Order: sequence, then C-alpha cells, then structure tokens
Amino acid sequence: MRRAPRINQFSRLLLVEWRKLKLPLNDETIVVGVSGGADSTALLLALDELKSAGKLTVKICVAHLDHKLRKTSAHDARWVADLAAKLGYESVIGRAKVAELARANNDNLEQAAREARYAFLERTAKRKSAQYVLTAHTMDDQAETVLLRLMRGSAGSGLGGMDAVRPLGTSMSIKLVRPLLWARRSDTENYCRFRKTPFLTDEMNSDLGLSRVRIREQLLPLMQSFNNRIVEAISRTATQLREDRAVLATDADELLQRVSLAPGSDETEAPALNVKLLANEPPALRRRALREWISEARGGTRRLEMVHLLSVEKLLEGNAGGRTVELPGGGRVRRRKNRLEFESESN
Repeated sequence: MRRAPRINQFSRLLLVEWRKLKLPLNDETIVVGVSGGADSTALLLALDELKSAGKLTVKICVAHLDHKLRKTSAHDARWVADLAAKLGYESVIGRAKVAELARANNDNLEQAAREARYAFLERTAKRKSAQYVLTAHTMDDQAETVLLRLMRGSAGSGLGGMDAVRPLGTSMSIKLVRPLLWARRSDTENYCRFRKTPFLTDEMNSDLGLSRVRIREQLLPLMQSFNNRIVEAISRTATQLREDRAVLATDADELLQRVSLAPGSDETEAPALNVKLLANEPPALRRRALREWISEARGGTRRLEMVHLLSVEKLLEGNAGGRTVELPGGGRVRRRKNRLEFESESN
C-alpha cells in the first residue's frame, strides 16, 4: 500500500491551528492575502502542502494589493501572480495609491496601507463568495502590535493584540483569520527554504522612520537582553488579556442595554445614556460600554484612544450639563442634564 507523503512540521502545526479555529476543511473558497514576504509565502505553501496531502480540499484564491509605494511594487505583484499560477491557484491583483489616500485622510502611510489592504481583501472575498480571508501575521507581529499600543497608552482591550478571528470590515459574514499567530518569523523563513521557494523582502521593513520597524530593530532586541523569549512572553500575556476582554465585553454589552435611553427629540444617532446609572459602574466596565456606544454611533473606533474615552468619562462627573467632548475622526459627545448624547458633525 502506498504511504501518504510525510507532512512538514510547519504544515502540521498550521493544520492543528486550523482545526482549533474551526475553519472549513472542504469545499469553501478561502482568500489568502499574499504580499510575497516570508510569512505570507509560507502560509500559501503550507496550505498547498495540506491540499496535496488531502488534509484540506478548500479552494484557494490568492489576493495581493500593490500599494504603489515603491518602484518595485509592480514587480512584487507579478511575482505573487506567478507563484500562484505555478501552484495552480487563481490570483486577484489590486492596486491602490496609498500615499494619496494617506494625504486625503490625514493618515500616516502605515494606517492608510492597512485600511486599503483590508478593504481590498473584503471586496475580493465578496466577489469570490468567500467567508474567510487569511493573513499571515505571526507571533512577532503580535508582539510588535502590543508594544505599539502600549506606547500609545492603550487599555487592556488594545493590549490583547490581534484576534485570531474577527469580522472583516462591515460585513459580519466575512471573517479575517490569522492562523499563524503561533509561529515565529524565523519559522516562516525556514519553511520557505525547506520548500526551496524564495520570498520577497520589502525595503520598507528596514525604514527606521516607521514606528513598527524601530520596535522590531531596536526595542525588541533590547528587551531580549532581559528575556530571550520576550516575544513568546508578550504573546502569552496578550492571549490572557484577550480572554479577560471577552468576559468584560459581554458584561459591557449588558450594561449598555441597561443604561440606554430613547434618542432625544433632536434625533441623535444613538440612544442617549443614563448618566447616573453609568457613573455608578466600575470604570473598566463603563469605559468598554462607552467605547462600544461610540463605535456603534459612528461605525467604528478609528483614531479613538484611551485619552478620548477618559475625556468622555469626565462628562459623567457632577451635575452640570452643556459640556462637550469632540472626538477625532468625527462626532462629539454632549452632556445634557442626566443624559449623555452622541452627535454627528452634521448636527
């Protein structure tokens, strides 16, 4: 009897995570975001190995967005399309003028690139009737994200880092999945070498003008001098904080329902909140409730940081009405007697 081919350890661990996340094993279309770097190339190659071994029978669609930020970006797009074709998979190549988008929205390049990429992946998933979009974020990316948020003063919800599965964009039916959060960047590079497949190197990953690059090249090496497994330690802490966050999120939803009032006569965009009831709740719980309330009112928490939530929370103090907090990214919160109301910029 013919023996089944032996699966590499990297692919086996991906399959373990795949089952843990309860991702489909058969039939469905999966969109895989591939930049051409070691992480996304390894993810695509490992999925290909699992399909070749009969462990997965999903349909793979490779998606790549050319951000138009580098002279070599068109070459990178062709490289990804060629790799997908060599493996026998369809590819969708998108293009976005990220620098122009950043200027138009007063964003930094990192934020603008991230938003353009996720919007492209969501569009691609809708076109392909796919419910899952995969990105190749690793444990190293998780540690960098947590440290970035720590330096911005994020609360526990932000310090939980990236979720392995979350809704993508406005469509609750499409899930963004990060199945490599268990892997180190060195693991993905080694797997590419094992598969004898080259990978691209983005010169922006060496640009010390970018905060994430400085964390990767300067801060994390310093922290490793205190703990040579600092990346694993940060990732473990983030996991524990996400577990705590899940419990608090449920309690915050219940609190928000309890303190919500009918909108006022001026037709505010969200239910007003009962100030007295909200003020008597534990700070950690009411801040989460306020964050969720603002998110629902304006369709997201873009640019909303802890300092803004603390300003809104101060509106709960005392009995004076008429006070207002302007929010970055649009909208304001106003205290009217014993009501907290959200107002859009058009009001």
